[in-house]
Amino acid sequence: MELENERKTVVRFGLKMVASGLTTGTGGNLSVVDRNTGTVAISPSGIEYGVLQPRDVVLTDMQGRVIDGEAKPSSELCFHLSLYHRRKDVQAVVHTHSPYAVTMACLGWEIPAVHYLVGFAGKKVPLAPYATFGTPELAEIVAEYIGNYNAMLLANHGLVAVGSSMDTAFAAAEEIEFVARIYYQTKSIGHPVILPDEEMEIVLEKFKTYGQKKMGDSCCR
Repeated sequence: MELENERKTVVRFGLKMVASGLTTGTGGNLSVVDRNTGTVAISPSGIEYGVLQPRDVVLTDMQGRVIDGEAKPSSELCFHLSLYHRRKDVQAVVHTHSPYAVTMACLGWEIPAVHYLVGFAGKKVPLAPYATFGTPELAEIVAEYIGNYNAMLLANHGLVAVGSSMDTAFAAAEEIEFVARIYYQTKSIGHPVILPDEEMEIVLEKFKTYGQKKMGDSCCR
């Protein structure tokens, strides 16, 4: 089966997306691109993640033409492709309907640096204006507003996260949902304190080396 690993990745993270509460039913979508062949493996439209099989994952080229698969690709294929065209560093896209992020999107609010983990997106989580789902207009807006951010809100719709792998894109989606919840809760109680840009510059620099350290590295320097 062509791009078997990528198709299995879409299935595995689709299940994880539901288990993590980042979407319900058949909502949201995921894709992975093979830059060597210009082939995209994307979740199909309208098939529940619980029954999704690797063979159900659709393969398209970078122009959206189906290469392999019997199912219809996600209705948001266009904006996945627009992100791959706009950002050559992006290898995976995760689109969720996670409740706190959607709440912010429906309020028309960006998510500021209320917590340093907003750094998974950048200095903030920007908000793109509304456009009907599955349209070329939405694809154009997503490509325009993503900039150098790794996550963004779609007004009255959901969250889009990108990454150099499905792991990093999904991590961004998870962490931004957490930050959205914190922002919601702090706004409900009082006035959240927002981290300044200078601190977020430090955070973003530290994120570049986040993870396992080489032996001998000190955490106290």
